[in-house]
Amino acid sequence: MIIIDGPAELSGELTVQGAKNSTLPLLAAALLCKGQTVLHNCPDLSDVDTALRILEHAGCRCKREGHDLIVDSAVTQCEIPEELMRSMRSSIVFLGAMISRCGSARLCAPGGCELGPRPIDLHLSSLRRLGVDIEETGGWLNCSAPHGVEGAYVSLAFPSVGATENLILAAVCGKGTTIIANAAREPEISDLCEYLNRCGARVYGAGESCVIIDGVKELFGCEHRVMPDRIAAVTYMAAAAVTGGNVTLRDVDNTHILPMLGPFEESGCEVRQLGGCLNIMAPRRLNPVRHIRTMPYPGFPTDAQPAIMSMAAVGRGTSMFVENIFENRYRHAEGLGRMGAKIKVEGKVAVVEGVERLTGAAVESADLRGGAALVVAGLSAQGRTQVSGTQFIRRGYEDLAKHLADLGARVREEEA
Repeated sequence: MIIIDGPAELSGELTVQGAKNSTLPLLAAALLCKGQTVLHNCPDLSDVDTALRILEHAGCRCKREGHDLIVDSAVTQCEIPEELMRSMRSSIVFLGAMISRCGSARLCAPGGCELGPRPIDLHLSSLRRLGVDIEETGGWLNCSAPHGVEGAYVSLAFPSVGATENLILAAVCGKGTTIIANAAREPEISDLCEYLNRCGARVYGAGESCVIIDGVKELFGCEHRVMPDRIAAVTYMAAAAVTGGNVTLRDVDNTHILPMLGPFEESGCEVRQLGGCLNIMAPRRLNPVRHIRTMPYPGFPTDAQPAIMSMAAVGRGTSMFVENIFENRYRHAEGLGRMGAKIKVEGKVAVVEGVERLTGAAVESADLRGGAALVVAGLSAQGRTQVSGTQFIRRGYEDLAKHLADLGARVREEEA
């Protein structure tokens, strides 16, 4: 568990970790590339460890040196064990890469945080458009491309990040041209395509709603630096905000933060962006954030919603949240309520009446981002907060307690 003795005013500087949501598809892409791939700025997370175990099971040789990951791609089998698939939701991104490299794949449905239904039907129907045969039997997916992956026009019903990544990974070494309409536009998609193009791929339009892939015969590994984690950055910004702090974040891509700046400016924080740095100075008491509506990029990301709700919980007035991505994304609201927050949830809508101060309590994280939000709330609470279920937090945050302690928080992590 993570134990916080609050309140504490955060100050100082912190270097933001590499992006979890970029590292995982990049590791899947390394499966496609002959020779060696070196990924710099990779965070030390349990989800990354799971991805490395998937690669090693497939036959690759993987080594970590600090924040560098070295992958020597050599595929000897194209089946992913059930325990690895069920360890994280992003494991499905290996499907497209494995089909492209092996011509077949066998795996089960992914696991991870219980955020409500996140069906993989869109992944499967899209891959079928590329000539992939998929049979679902006994909870397993038996996939094959007997004639190779064939270029096609695919229009996604929803701009799913995972489906977009799977299509790109499957098509990049396929035959002909693939066009993805209504593609996801997240920065992590652009990071993946930048790496693939360095390896010899021909992917155009990354970051736009239409992505075009001209298939190539083969790819070769290269060196690539993983983009900064925009969700981790916003989490630390929220921690500074609820404590009236003054924090500078280094290694930030400010263009990625722009869609999330609104709530901080509304709440009265002063945010200054200089090159790869971001400074946030918070007032003693936050204003409400008014209205947050989660949407696909470049809208407000669902992953940032829980941390912003912790800010709203100690704001001066009423804030409203509308969650359009995951139906179970408000599970942290119960923990915030135990700490004294006034939150009413009705379906997709949560209304938060800010209180002057939260009170420390024993709470449990039910998912990655919700757990981090409870830690953020504990920084502003009077007394001791104990956040259990930190295995979820370790999936996406490297040394969260240590980094907060470096900024002046009285926080530590202990084995329960």
